Amino acid sequence: MAAWGQRLAGVRGVLLDISGVLFDGAEGSGVPIAGSVEAVARLKRSRLKVRFCTNESQKSLGDLVELLQQLGFDISEGEVTAPAPATCLILKERGLRPYLLISDGIRSEFDQIDTSNPNCVVIADAGESFSYQNMNKAFQVLMELENPVLISLGKGPSDEHHPEVKADGYVDNLAEAVDLLLQHADK
Repeated sequence: MAAWGQRLAGVRGVLLDISGVLFDGAEGSGVPIAGSVEAVARLKRSRLKVRFCTNESQKSLGDLVELLQQLGFDISEGEVTAPAPATCLILKERGLRPYLLISDGIRSEFDQIDTSNPNCVVIADAGESFSYQNMNKAFQVLMELENPVLISLGKGPSDEHHPEVKADGYVDNLAEAVDLLLQHADK
């Protein structure tokens, strides 16, 4: 078996997921996974470029990085790719004005985004904001558009730390309802 140095000869960087890889935790707290703080520090001392990614859609990037720093990680916002900031870039590039069906924890990420007269819907793990009124508003926005745009900040099963989060079902239901109704309207 080849030594690690040989195996990593062509590797220039490492991309690490955050939740469940660096720490386990829920709602504003967390515990580093054994050895993860040291592993990140060792990687950062190496010649490798180290970056992080997350599908966190209930906590702002700043709050997430602050939590990680409190847990002992050497990490900065510029090293992390997260759904909300990436979505904001897409919205700006495409001139989209979203109706936001998101958690209050990430609402500040969208402060510089025009939300007047929405021409798309952005949905994430919105927790208690998944109300009939909010879902109906999202549905109405999509139905009024010739080419509906629905952006989901993440797709995948909820985890053991957020069992109440079922964003996928809401995303799927909105997408299916708009698609089915548009198909029926064409007949």
